[in-house]
This record gives sequence, structure tokens and C-alpha cells, in this order.
Amino acid sequence: MHLGKVIGTVVATRKDENLIGTKLMITQPLSMDLKPIGEPIIAVDTVGAGIGEVVLYVRGTASRIAARKMDSPIDCAIVGIVDDITIDN
Repeated sequence: MHLGKVIGTVVATRKDENLIGTKLMITQPLSMDLKPIGEPIIAVDTVGAGIGEVVLYVRGTASRIAARKMDSPIDCAIVGIVDDITIDN
């Protein structure tokens, strides 16, 4: 799993039929100290995340399993909304 922050939404009226009914969110990957890393990605939202929320996301086959759409062209899915992060050193 990875940390990210939802920074926007994507609306696509024409898309693969297996994506119909999915909510697409623009997600900025984050480091463990919540700093942006890399380029934003598009993720299918499976938990009702909103813009500005820190989320957990998965990539690859795990994302299709999370969305319960094994025949879909999904490479990334939001699977959790983060309430708190505690790192013990």
C-alpha cells in the first residue's frame, strides 16, 4: 500500500464499459512525512474519499481486487482514508 492525497477528480463520459460507475480521483503520491513525491496518478475510489484527504492506495492486481472488477483496466485504487499516522522511532 501507498500513501497519497486526493487533489482532484476526473470525469470521463466515454470510457471502457468496465469502468462505468467508478469514481476517478487524481491522487498525489506522498512520502511517509506527507511530502509529495512523483507525478499524480488516477485512482478508482472504492471508499468514498474526498478532495484533500490523505488516502491509502494500491497498484496493479490488488487494485482490481479492491474494486471488485477483475476484467477492468484498473491500475490504481484508493482502499482507505487515513485518520492518523504515528511513527515510532
